[in-house]
Amino acid sequence: MTTPIRDIVLAFSGGLDTSFCVPYLQERGWRVHTVFADTGGVDAEERAFIEQRAAELGVASHVTVDGGPAIWAGFVKPFVWAGEGYQGQYPLLVSDRYLIVDAALQRCEELGTRAIAHGCTGMGNDQVRFDLAVKALGDYEIVAPIREIQKEHTQVRAYEQEYLEARGFEVRAKQKAYTINENLLGLTMSGGEIDRWQAPGPGARGWCSPRAEWPAQPLQARLRFVNGEAVALDGEELPGHVLLARLNALLAPYGVGRGLYTGDTTIGLKGRIIFEAPGLTALLVAHRALEEAVLSKHQNRFKPDVARKWVELVYEGFFHDPLKTDLEAFLASSQSTVTGEVVLETQGGLVNAVAIDSPHILNAKGATYAQAADWGVAEAEGFIKLFGMSSTLWAQVNRG
Repeated sequence: MTTPIRDIVLAFSGGLDTSFCVPYLQERGWRVHTVFADTGGVDAEERAFIEQRAAELGVASHVTVDGGPAIWAGFVKPFVWAGEGYQGQYPLLVSDRYLIVDAALQRCEELGTRAIAHGCTGMGNDQVRFDLAVKALGDYEIVAPIREIQKEHTQVRAYEQEYLEARGFEVRAKQKAYTINENLLGLTMSGGEIDRWQAPGPGARGWCSPRAEWPAQPLQARLRFVNGEAVALDGEELPGHVLLARLNALLAPYGVGRGLYTGDTTIGLKGRIIFEAPGLTALLVAHRALEEAVLSKHQNRFKPDVARKWVELVYEGFFHDPLKTDLEAFLASSQSTVTGEVVLETQGGLVNAVAIDSPHILNAKGATYAQAADWGVAEAEGFIKLFGMSSTLWAQVNRG
């Protein structure tokens, strides 16, 4: 009895892993439909390559979905509100995965299939994010070819390359050495000497220019925020995803937002990657500077605790967990006075907030820190005495 051919939707990027998935699935009886969720991290040439790659691999259909507005509203806004990287460093550049799932499931709905595939490996976090997002949104059959071949092959990427080349499909040179992911949020790179805990080679570079190529003149950019959301760049109001793309283009030549990071992954391994996020880094720096000026001391002290939990949930795959929604309600509430303008400046490498303007800055009319005060000596001494009472008593009682 012949097994009927079934439709399956593959989240597709045109890279080594997802390219391998197409013939692998086809040879197992699937009719493969590919979806590329374009979140703005690739140019027209790369989009054309992805579409050409899908065609040459012989997919039944291919669609490109504009994911820029969704990634801004669904991730960038609350992430900037939170203001924390994972383990204090990593700006969650993988969060486009959840929007990729949304696009792939929409295509499943159009084709009337409940089968979805992805190119995530069994060693990393993306498989967790992808699978949990799918499970949260419906009852689907999930096929993960890279996980399947790991049962028989230890050098997975070498096997994928040989598999494709044996069927007449070329592999781009940079994909032989590194796994590269790009989206509107930034770029990540792993593999090769990065995985071997060695210094990255000259080829391990994406958007950010090396120091020798930084422009000689400093760069300034002015961001306007309304209720914690960036709405204008240098006086021009822009949709969020367009604004972020502009920041990427402005700051990448100055090497802003590049880092080498080792993280504790969801599955327990150590993950070492290069990341480059010039625009997102700029948004975080500007937003934090504005928040520090307009939020109360207690808000500024407490908010990072909420932010770290929100970041952990997103990092580990719980994008649709109700706790994430609850935390976002707090974060949104904290932004009611985060309105104003911030001037950013970079001379290369780092970006700093050098000027802040907001009607909500918590200035005391009669006092300036370390300069002037509208209280007297007795008031200052009385405050210090009461504020330090417990510690002072302990020292007096236990002094030897």
